[in-house]
Amino acid sequence: MRNYLEFHSLEQLVVLARTQNFTQAAAELNLSQSALSRGIQKLEEQIGQPLFERRPREVVLTDHGALLLERAKEILKLVEDTFTELTEEGRRGRIRLGAIPTIAPFFLPSLLNSFAKKHPEISVMVQEDTTETLLKRCSHGEIDLAIVALPISAKFIEVESLFDEELLLVVPVGHPLAKAKPITIQAVTGYPFVMLNEAHCLSENISWFCRRQSVQPVTVERTSQLATVQELVSLDHGVSIVPQMARRIDHSEHRVYRSFSGDRPVRTVAMIWNSYRYQSKAVKALKEHVRFHGAKLKSSTSTRTKGGS
Repeated sequence: MRNYLEFHSLEQLVVLARTQNFTQAAAELNLSQSALSRGIQKLEEQIGQPLFERRPREVVLTDHGALLLERAKEILKLVEDTFTELTEEGRRGRIRLGAIPTIAPFFLPSLLNSFAKKHPEISVMVQEDTTETLLKRCSHGEIDLAIVALPISAKFIEVESLFDEELLLVVPVGHPLAKAKPITIQAVTGYPFVMLNEAHCLSENISWFCRRQSVQPVTVERTSQLATVQELVSLDHGVSIVPQMARRIDHSEHRVYRSFSGDRPVRTVAMIWNSYRYQSKAVKALKEHVRFHGAKLKSSTSTRTKGGS
């Protein structure tokens, strides 16, 4: 007689592998510790191999356990996605869209506004967070799509580049660099910098570009919001480097934006999703709209670049 793996056994395996603790896993699964222990033991008997190495305060997957864990995740995702697909017609379209803080307030408003006019039957729930968190949520199926900046490297994540965006120097009105021509990255050496916290990928993008040019910015203040960076620049706390999309909606008369000459800093804005998860018609519609919106920005950016700084 064949042995059949039960769904609840695979769920127990996944939770125990993540928590590495029978007590925590049992509480999360709403089981007694003894019931969970019997369930895992039965699964090991079915496989014919130990799946976990029992240690005093934790359990760790064996090689066989790690292999079964990957298969279990795929099976459970397939079941969940199949259920979603079969019941999708019975509920309205709903999408969970993620975006990093240096993109969300500048890229999403016009995107979501035009998408809502085209697809009023679809609701989009926005989750703004750091790249690291969005990658985890995308991998776990907690969000359907996310708009981030490259580079990206993660298992099960599909990446599609949308457009390259220039990073601009922003200085207060009256600053020596406000009218200087040309401006190289070396020209900012010695000026105090206002930067985003290190959790934001934009900070690493800027630091990498400066290191490549043998320039070390003197960071005097850090904040979690790009809008705060801009306001601190206006108050003459320092200079900064910000994405071009932040300039596009900035109508302040207290800041001046300048392009660098020569090798200009850029970032690549991209769309990501979990390629192993089912994608509804609503998600596919939003993906197409993001591509269209990104292509428009790419075209306008190219035109502006040809026209000079």
